[in-house]
Amino acid sequence: MQNDFHSTTGIVTDFKRFAVHDGDGIRTTVFLKGCPLRCVWCHNPESISPKPELAFYSEKCTGCGECTRVCPNGAHIFEAGDTPDSYIHRLDRTKCAACGKCAEVCVSGALKLCGRRMSVDEVMKIVAEDRIFYETSNGGMTLSGGEPTLQPEFALALLRAAKADGISTALDTCGYTKREVYESLLPYTDIFLYDIKHITDEGHIRCTGRANRLILENLRFLSDAGAKIEIRIPLVPGYNDDAETLDGIGRLLSTVNITKAKLLPYHSYARSKYLSLGIPDTLPDVERPSSERLDAAAKLLRGYGANVDIG
Repeated sequence: MQNDFHSTTGIVTDFKRFAVHDGDGIRTTVFLKGCPLRCVWCHNPESISPKPELAFYSEKCTGCGECTRVCPNGAHIFEAGDTPDSYIHRLDRTKCAACGKCAEVCVSGALKLCGRRMSVDEVMKIVAEDRIFYETSNGGMTLSGGEPTLQPEFALALLRAAKADGISTALDTCGYTKREVYESLLPYTDIFLYDIKHITDEGHIRCTGRANRLILENLRFLSDAGAKIEIRIPLVPGYNDDAETLDGIGRLLSTVNITKAKLLPYHSYARSKYLSLGIPDTLPDVERPSSERLDAAAKLLRGYGANVDIG
């Protein structure tokens, strides 16, 4: 096996260390940039675009002006406010090249670069720092996003490097990719955390902008190939929490080999992220599913023989 995969590079959005909901044990989750779906409830909007982006949290700005000093394009503008001591900090995104220089000097955390190019070795250096926690908890590295298979060569290289280093691997995926990608990743992935967002093409298009035929075909392929699969179902009131949809998902789960299914109750905590990125907020204006609703959904799915957890 060649070792040149260590120099492979890709765009990484962020890292989440000591993650306990992204697979077994304590894990480091590596978020890769880019996603083929446009889920209306997306809680990682900074991972949708495949390109680096600058997030601007204006409420954190202290007015130090360091960003104006280092920005090569004059994208940061300070204007006088309504009172003598106040100011308005504007970001002209038409001039922003997402170079990240302003984020490097922003001590208040008002500016954050979402996405930077990293090599496999750079990523694995961070992942390996918590090896002791993986070994004592049966944890490891999880690739998430966005959708990690949108960077197939980079995802493969990271999974290979982790396995070569004795670190368990998980892939959090929406299922919307070419089968050949899963064929290449399968030998290096210990568990697939596989999203099922809706059961019909019409419903899936409404929720994500894409039909789900490819997703269901890939799920059956992984099941037939003997992959370890955990199904993830985001439960969003008014979109996929009705009995007919859940019944269809239950019938699907009864036809594939999975370890368990996990219901993920909707929340709108990511609303500030949309504002910081200057993109439309698509989060549904609905409440988190009640405990009773979650229990009822879990009971329905268990009726089809699925082992169901509520996340």
